[in-house]
Amino acid sequence: MSDPNIGRLLSKRYQLQELIGTGAMGRVYRAKDILLGGVPVAVKFLALSIQNEKMRLQDRFEREAKTCALLGQKSIHIVRVMDYGVDEKNTPFYVMEYLQGQSLSTVIRQESLSLARFLSMVRQVCLGLQCAHDGILVEGAICPIIHRDIKPSNMLVIQDPSFGELVKVLDFGIAKLLQSDSNMTNYYLGTLAYSSPEQMEGKELDNRSDIYSLGVMMFEMLTGKMPLIVATSSFGAWYKTHRYQAPRTFAEVAPRLQLPKEVENLVMSCLAKAPSDRPQNISEIFKVLASIEQHSHSHAIKQESHVQANVALVKAESKQKTKADVQTSIAPNEVTHLYSWPQNKPIADIVFSQSIHNNEEVLPALWVMLPHQEIQKRLVCTRYNQFLFITVPHPMLLWITVIYNRKHGAKWLPYYLDLKTSLGQEITQLLGRTGYYRLLFFARETPDRCSHTLLSSIAPAQRQRLQQWVTSSQVLVSSAEPQMSKNLLKNEYEKIKPAILTKLEAMNTDSSYDLSG
Repeated sequence: MSDPNIGRLLSKRYQLQELIGTGAMGRVYRAKDILLGGVPVAVKFLALSIQNEKMRLQDRFEREAKTCALLGQKSIHIVRVMDYGVDEKNTPFYVMEYLQGQSLSTVIRQESLSLARFLSMVRQVCLGLQCAHDGILVEGAICPIIHRDIKPSNMLVIQDPSFGELVKVLDFGIAKLLQSDSNMTNYYLGTLAYSSPEQMEGKELDNRSDIYSLGVMMFEMLTGKMPLIVATSSFGAWYKTHRYQAPRTFAEVAPRLQLPKEVENLVMSCLAKAPSDRPQNISEIFKVLASIEQHSHSHAIKQESHVQANVALVKAESKQKTKADVQTSIAPNEVTHLYSWPQNKPIADIVFSQSIHNNEEVLPALWVMLPHQEIQKRLVCTRYNQFLFITVPHPMLLWITVIYNRKHGAKWLPYYLDLKTSLGQEITQLLGRTGYYRLLFFARETPDRCSHTLLSSIAPAQRQRLQQWVTSSQVLVSSAEPQMSKNLLKNEYEKIKPAILTKLEAMNTDSSYDLSG
């Protein structure tokens, strides 16, 4: 039977095209926004009807919808709500950004998560939760939001061109909104397997209920199984289980799984029956995650050092110099004494690209001059790079480098490469071929020598694109001055800067860590 909603024009703006999801909370359609030239959006109809005479409920819906819309603007880890309303059948709907990805439940079923990927996903979910729990300013009042239905199917995992794997939380506030319907006040809403004991009892909830549900989800992410099992899937059976049954241990469910004890302790603390025995807020969970990541990072460094020592021994025995030898043999500050600031460059805060030579190999480098104090602030930092390319009116590449330190913030180092020039083509080819580049820092006070260097790696997908862009630029024809393309790229750069900064802040670390867009 065909869906009567397909082809329907909602609010004289959103044309419904395809049913893409159904659930207890409602139905979701892919639609196109004809007012914006057919931009794809997702429209969710909620599973309740607002009667016109019950204005209190309609006002409640509009207030909840407005709060959810503001949440999505505040956090990159919450799906953005762009519009909302009530159709001619008195059914409320949300219009959300349309994102192509997989639900976390699908990811869990298809593959086992590594510890690093688990930690990254949990951190992102927690950032969304923290934003909601801290509250949104609506009409002069702070409104905290409790999700009430945290589970893998409400997490969307997408592959973002800038950030890699990005996790976004769906359906904030909808469970509470549905419970405000007079026809559903005595009707349980949520998902039985993930609900906290206090939620099953119908008590007023706070952020610790979401933390319990997060604990259930984390257990499932790590093991592929549930921490609690019931004989029947009735409400009564789940109520008794959440209230009285101790969760299964990791050793019991997945005996071969090797996990740091801190991870197990975190999950089990979230699953405590009493809210007072759980982490009291998301900030407490962040502290534990940071500790786990620090220990994992230290362990990885020790392993890497051991591997590199063995590799070095093999190299010494074979006496063969490969390209990999060249890359690993260059210590970060080994080149500092080799280079001084070019005489044809001003003593000022500028960035430019010029290749360097090491062991008879030409390598790409970004030369940076800053005050000595600015360099010192970011000796330990997270590095991020991304490349934007425009073909018309003139082939131009924007090379974005960011060095970020939690205490001192981000230092943006953008540089434009004209891909119709030999320099632009040479540097871009080198970036694509080597897969990394050096940042050479010069202090304005002492420009005669390089004071510090950092290494920044480039993601394989970006390397491939860089090589493609060089090839295509050789046959492209310029139809305007290069400055026009620079201006266009600068506008795009300003648009994505907030998202990049959000990603770097989400790292919540001052470790030397390398990210590539």
